Amino acid sequence: MTTLRKPTEEMQYILATDVGSTTTKARFFTNESGEWRFVVAGEAPTTVEAPYEDVTLGVRNAVREVEELTGHYILAPDGSGIVVPYDGKIGVDLYCTTSSAGGGLQMMVAGLIKTMTAESANRAALGAGAIVMDVIARDDGRQVYQKIQRIRSLRPDMILLAGGTDGGAAAQVLEIVELIKAAEPKPRLGIGYKLPIIYAGNKALRPQVEKLMGESFALDIVENIRPVLEVENTEPARRAVHELFMEHVMSHAPGYTKLMKWTDVDIMPTPAGEGMAMQLIADTFKKNTIGVGLGGATTNVYSIFDGRFVRSVSANLGMSYSVTNVMKEAGIDNIMRWLPFRLDEEDVASRLMNKMIRPTTIPQTLEDLIVEHSVAREALRLGLKHHKTIATRLKGIQIERTISDLFDQEMEETYIDMMRIEIIAGTGGLLSHAPRRVQSMLILTDGFQPEGVTWLFQDSVFMMPHLGVLSTVYRDAAWNIFDKDCLVRLGTVIAPKGTASPGEPVMTVELEMPDGETVKEEIKFGEVKRINLAERQEAKAVITPHKGFDVGEGPGHKVEGTLMGGVAGIMLDARGRPLYLPEEEGARKELLLKWFHALDLYPEDKLKELV
Repeated sequence: MTTLRKPTEEMQYILATDVGSTTTKARFFTNESGEWRFVVAGEAPTTVEAPYEDVTLGVRNAVREVEELTGHYILAPDGSGIVVPYDGKIGVDLYCTTSSAGGGLQMMVAGLIKTMTAESANRAALGAGAIVMDVIARDDGRQVYQKIQRIRSLRPDMILLAGGTDGGAAAQVLEIVELIKAAEPKPRLGIGYKLPIIYAGNKALRPQVEKLMGESFALDIVENIRPVLEVENTEPARRAVHELFMEHVMSHAPGYTKLMKWTDVDIMPTPAGEGMAMQLIADTFKKNTIGVGLGGATTNVYSIFDGRFVRSVSANLGMSYSVTNVMKEAGIDNIMRWLPFRLDEEDVASRLMNKMIRPTTIPQTLEDLIVEHSVAREALRLGLKHHKTIATRLKGIQIERTISDLFDQEMEETYIDMMRIEIIAGTGGLLSHAPRRVQSMLILTDGFQPEGVTWLFQDSVFMMPHLGVLSTVYRDAAWNIFDKDCLVRLGTVIAPKGTASPGEPVMTVELEMPDGETVKEEIKFGEVKRINLAERQEAKAVITPHKGFDVGEGPGHKVEGTLMGGVAGIMLDARGRPLYLPEEEGARKELLLKWFHALDLYPEDKLKELV
């Protein structure tokens, strides 16, 4: 395991790569007068498949582009890899990498009760950066023969097995163990080695589990995920997943044994690197954070809430390869409700199907761009909805209820409270390449519907995985680069929770600007307004919501605080929570155009041509 180190003053160069499923991305950093900064990026196709079957070729090609752009040589002349440390003429002082090539880390998890130990095991696997192929449990509704068929056909990289509290259920847990043994699952990367299995269940059963599985599988036993019902302990299992990923999965993937020798930092799954970067933001600002990686095939949502980190993967929600799945899950009506102009359903569906079969194309017209932005809003909405089913209170424990709880119809399962989310951060091609930054701000706002006062950030150049893995060894260097060269401050959104009739007053906002000027804005229901406040500037604010609206201190109670400036400034959002869109088509389109105009979202002349 890598340990956190302090960057030395003598260190001059760091190289980080991300070996993606299609592209290998290299990022080069230097230490100039005691401050680490991003210099240049190099990219090349990933070479994991035939005829190459060696990921180091793609890494070399990406690094060679860095060499050509900087004139600084990094690769050994004899072709043996990357020179570490820098010898005064050639090389870098540190090389680290993440990877999702070859499908990333694919896992199956199993537990006793679907909503308890199996759910905890699922959270541990997702937190380690895995794609969870299936969750097997005693009560998952399938017959034994169906479970065996499913386990046999999956071919995962590893299995995480949980079940029973310490000293609790025994016979039922051993049933799951015997089920897996009977299915004889085979690993994805060949039959030449044993499939890794991590046992994180009832510690009293460890001898029996070892006896049943020790010979057939590469068994690793760690602390129980649920030692008692009231406690979830995912960290030992997550750590074991990462170690087995290195030891078994990486060592059998094409070219990874060579790549592992080039770096003295463990290779990390790309989503885990992205998750580390999101945690870096939350840790630096000490605020509850939601992050999203809006990819071509998947939408990864990360939350750090009261210090608890959870990741979810919506593998069927993406902006290119799986864009038609967003259409299917959200419904075409929900995508079209964001369009301020008239298009046929068939036309929208055809555009999205074209995007799916030609995933690398980019919008050629404003109409295409607005359609993509509408799909992104729905992908984020569905991604957060799925995330809330993972970020849940522990099942099976007694929750103390007060008299006021009796008036609630049902206590929400998720602990994610948007009013207490203080930062939203986004990454992914669609967000990073939005022609105007305010477009990213509105997409994130419409998709996640933050409440109260929320800061918004965005990754500018897709460096989150690189800086995430770097933060595990040199946190200060990683944050310095992240802060100065990667993280774009979009600004602050103020969105009162509540609803009213259009035109009714919602809140008054008084701002003390950096130059001493005072700005006062009153906003009515259904309106949005934008106030310019530049990046790295702050304004003191007094927000007074009208009766029935809440910005964090309860309905009607004013809030005082500091607002963060950004490239899109401050957005006053009085569209209600949940966000209000009229049912009637004409009224809805008129309202959308009003919002787009207020925020200067798209070029006015081009927008008029479409309407």
